Amino acid sequence: MFFLLRIAFWLGLVLILLPGVPQHDASTGRVGSADAISAASATVHDLKGFCEREPDACTVGSEVATSMGHRAQAGAKMLYDFLTEVLAARDAGSHSGEPAKSAFGKPSSHSQSTLTPADLAPTWRGPPARKAGTNPA
Repeated sequence: MFFLLRIAFWLGLVLILLPGVPQHDASTGRVGSADAISAASATVHDLKGFCEREPDACTVGSEVATSMGHRAQAGAKMLYDFLTEVLAARDAGSHSGEPAKSAFGKPSSHSQSTLTPADLAPTWRGPPARKAGTNPA
């Protein structure tokens, strides 16, 4: 059910953001930006009084929002703890001389020294500069 609501939300957002036909004539029944702003402000004003009209719906909605906030906070803490453990294990492995391990416990193919001998060779600098006043011929 929640999947369908998410799909409907994102599809509606995409449809709203799609460019429309330019508005040339007000008599065609199209809504202008001033009318849309007026309607949006009237909707916000109406929503402010929603909790007075439907107190039960507001109570349930606030409980759901609080529950979702707690779930998001718990998920963020779990992710933080996991990343902290993985990074600490990787740092400990790199300091102990062992190969670094990835998040899945396998040795990481990334090491601190990834340069080849060709990368370490000095770059070509060209012939030495001539001294002023010498004639090469």
